[in-house]
Amino acid sequence: MQYRMLGRTGLKISVITMGTFTFGGQGAFGRTASQGVPEARKLVDTCLDHGVNMFDTANMYSTGLSEEILGEILNGRDDDVLVTSKARMPMGAGPNDEGVSRWHLIRECERSLKRLRRDHIDLYYMHEWDGLTPVEEKLAALDTLIQQGKVRYAGCSNYSGWQVMKSLAAAPSHASRFVAQQIHYTLEAREAEYELLPLSVDQGLGVQVWSPLAAGLLSGKHQRGAGLAEGSRQAQGWDEPPIRDMERLWTIVDALTEIGEAHGVEAAQVALAWLLTRPAVASLVVGGRMADQFERNFRAVDLVLSEEELTRLNDVSRLPLLYPYWHQHNFARPRFSPADQALHADYPDRHYGGEDGLI
Repeated sequence: MQYRMLGRTGLKISVITMGTFTFGGQGAFGRTASQGVPEARKLVDTCLDHGVNMFDTANMYSTGLSEEILGEILNGRDDDVLVTSKARMPMGAGPNDEGVSRWHLIRECERSLKRLRRDHIDLYYMHEWDGLTPVEEKLAALDTLIQQGKVRYAGCSNYSGWQVMKSLAAAPSHASRFVAQQIHYTLEAREAEYELLPLSVDQGLGVQVWSPLAAGLLSGKHQRGAGLAEGSRQAQGWDEPPIRDMERLWTIVDALTEIGEAHGVEAAQVALAWLLTRPAVASLVVGGRMADQFERNFRAVDLVLSEEELTRLNDVSRLPLLYPYWHQHNFARPRFSPADQALHADYPDRHYGGEDGLI
């Protein structure tokens, strides 16, 4: 296993984080898997044996059952194990059962701690933006939890760029400032490169990637001409992440499969290895139904892709430069910072507008 610093903190985390989205399988989560304690324990043991030191969950996963299962498995052996959890999503039908109000965050953190059988959460994510709660209230509540020792670090998930920056500016102390983002980012879904990756480089946020295989669509089990694999969550109606261009998806899968064959690995490991080359990325949240899925995906940690292979993957997946990025690319490149390059480095020979790239 390899370890990276989480943003500008002094905390080292494994480049593979184990996701527990499949623990419990209650409600809609049953479309992914339904792992009880015995099945989940085998997966956790496999990850621990390979050096994984971070486990990701959320209060909403199977309405708390994921946290309960993880807490039971880690109970008594969690001194060196890091756990992330999240709050914001609805946890009941009451008017205050969702959001990031002080009332909701403190209550949900304390409930998560009971389910996890821990006295603290190592990294506590705001699971989604709440436009009704003042950011000052949210950050003050997080500051209280950190000062009480119930939370070590705070982060955000699924925020837009301006929402992250507004939250960073409102932090009442250095301790309560977000240190990480957990975002969706894959070869198929590269929208994070417009704002979230440059922001992370500039502000020193560590990036954890959720669903790095696009809910299995980049795993190699789905292939052009064969459709969605039988028994997959997509075949059962799961529609996250949305795929807007199926032909582009199959072109990406074709490239991943061919590169994987050259290295003796599967498409999934190539997709994960590509993500580990990206700016600010600290760890990939990987889930699975079987221990051998984790065993195979751990091979991505040591997989080195050539410049030619990286260029090919970039060419089949690169998104168009939207405004104002195409204008900046034409006129501002000589004064780009490393944060700017998090987007623009993948467009070295591009010019936009007018003849010969001039406007």
